Amino acid sequence: MPLVFRYAARSDVGLVRQGNEDSGFASDNLLIVADGMGGHVAGEMASATVTAILAGLPIAESEDVLTQLADAVDEAQLEMRHIIAEQPDFQGMGTTVTVVCWQGDRASLAHVGDSRAYMLRDGELLRLTKDHTYVQTLVDAGQITEEEAATHRRRNLLIRAIDGVNTVEPDLSIREVHAGDRIMLCTDGLSGVLRDEEILQLLSRSDPPGAVTALVEAAIERGAPDNVTCVVADVAQVDDPPVGNRPVVVGAAAEPRTRSQLPGVDFPQDSQPVDTPE
Repeated sequence: MPLVFRYAARSDVGLVRQGNEDSGFASDNLLIVADGMGGHVAGEMASATVTAILAGLPIAESEDVLTQLADAVDEAQLEMRHIIAEQPDFQGMGTTVTVVCWQGDRASLAHVGDSRAYMLRDGELLRLTKDHTYVQTLVDAGQITEEEAATHRRRNLLIRAIDGVNTVEPDLSIREVHAGDRIMLCTDGLSGVLRDEEILQLLSRSDPPGAVTALVEAAIERGAPDNVTCVVADVAQVDDPPVGNRPVVVGAAAEPRTRSQLPGVDFPQDSQPVDTPE
């Protein structure tokens, strides 16, 4: 029997920021989160641009998804370069991106920055990505522990991002997926305030909409100093795959003002924007 995604997504501005620079997307074969930076409007444009480019990929027709994902990251980099050239005030814009693309029984991942992808399998939480941060290099070198990294004063310093300036190579990988797996993508507004043990507990609850709500609300209860975006998808085995599930768009990418400014890129026509709670 074929495998399908059953998904939900939510984005919240949090309790401190004035605007939401995160974007998220979920469809039958694609999950995306992106965390923009560089100021309110610039960050919105950055995350929405990379999300729109990835969301428009013809995944079902591709025989080499990893190359397709890497090319899309390059396209987003070039698009932001053009935006900066036309609007110099956007200098310094950038975004993370974490994307999971599903084909058959394989999940292809592309990752830049410190947003994260997790997999819940048989009660165990597996982190599928590694943060591209300064403190992660210290952890890898054995200079600090994971616990020390969580409170390090430079924990938010990225060493890799899509910024329209520097050459960037995404981490690329493939994972086998099984019926019963649950995949979660989030920005650091969630992973930065919840420990993996807490994420495991909350992610294990309910269906994808219930898990998304529990995770985002938990981050808000912790003070939500950053925007919070979460996408959850169950891998399910069904006799007859559902037809016509609408993709879901959240965060900055769901805002009409931002979507109207996307230069030459847009989301699938049947995608459903979800309002960001204020």
